[in-house]
Amino acid sequence: MIELLNQIKRLRVLVIGDVMLDRYVIGGVNRISPEAPVPILTVEEEKIVGGGAANVALNASSLGASVEVCGWFGSDIEGEQLRGLLDAKGVDVDESFIFSSAPTISKTRVTSSNQQICRVDREKEADSYMPDLSVLRENLISKANSADLVIISDYGKGFVSDDLLWIIRRNANFVSIDPKPSRLLNYNKPDLLTPNRMEALELAGKSRLTKQDFSKNEVVQQIFKKFSPHKLAITLGADGMLLAERAEIKKIIPTAAREVFDVSGAGDTVIAVLSMALVANGTFEQSAELANLAASIVVGKVGTASVTSKEILSIL
Repeated sequence: MIELLNQIKRLRVLVIGDVMLDRYVIGGVNRISPEAPVPILTVEEEKIVGGGAANVALNASSLGASVEVCGWFGSDIEGEQLRGLLDAKGVDVDESFIFSSAPTISKTRVTSSNQQICRVDREKEADSYMPDLSVLRENLISKANSADLVIISDYGKGFVSDDLLWIIRRNANFVSIDPKPSRLLNYNKPDLLTPNRMEALELAGKSRLTKQDFSKNEVVQQIFKKFSPHKLAITLGADGMLLAERAEIKKIIPTAAREVFDVSGAGDTVIAVLSMALVANGTFEQSAELANLAASIVVGKVGTASVTSKEILSIL
């Protein structure tokens, strides 16, 4: 594991997808408003962190890799704040990916005692976040060619499209995808596909609202039949992580989490660590165990977060 972490530090990682700014308004609730039956929050702290593909990039960078992220950064205050967060952690942002036609996607979570009271989203419809690939095509090809791996983080906000996937698949050395199946994109033949339980059901052509038991073998076989990933890792929450190759389940790794405060962003950690470990010549099982351990650290933190090599080594 230690050697694998050292190898990860040598990688050049390109993250592409829906970047977001996550804002947390934290405080205490002691009374109900006389104006409406709603709680009154006394603000004690406010913080901003990277979300979506930005969080994937931060997780990759926190383990020492050289990272660049391509997504929709609005030419607004939120975009400036998000780029500032990424720059502070050594993540590169090409100015070609700063746009003025739609705002930076941001989510504000209002919380008290680690419980969310409400969430305020700032974004436009998905069509507003599709980049002009006729202008960016050569830039993306150059970036994909020079990276050791490309991670596609699709949150369904519009930046990832079939055309973008086509460009990356044909020019990248290694492609991993965290999918959003509701968008019905062509996720065919990635080196690694990392859906969660509900996304895996949708990829297999089933409703995420199904009341039936999660039929692991059937879901795995359908995903391989439709998308032909080289490797498939399904995150199952408290039930751990399922690993599959050639349409066969190889292993289910039990969760390493001991305390769970907030699962938001755990999938970002998994795809970042698992992808980098595989490219750093880790075995599938070894890489998944490292990603599982990293995710167990992240879910023990409040809010969207990343994990460092030091935190992993302290547990090892």
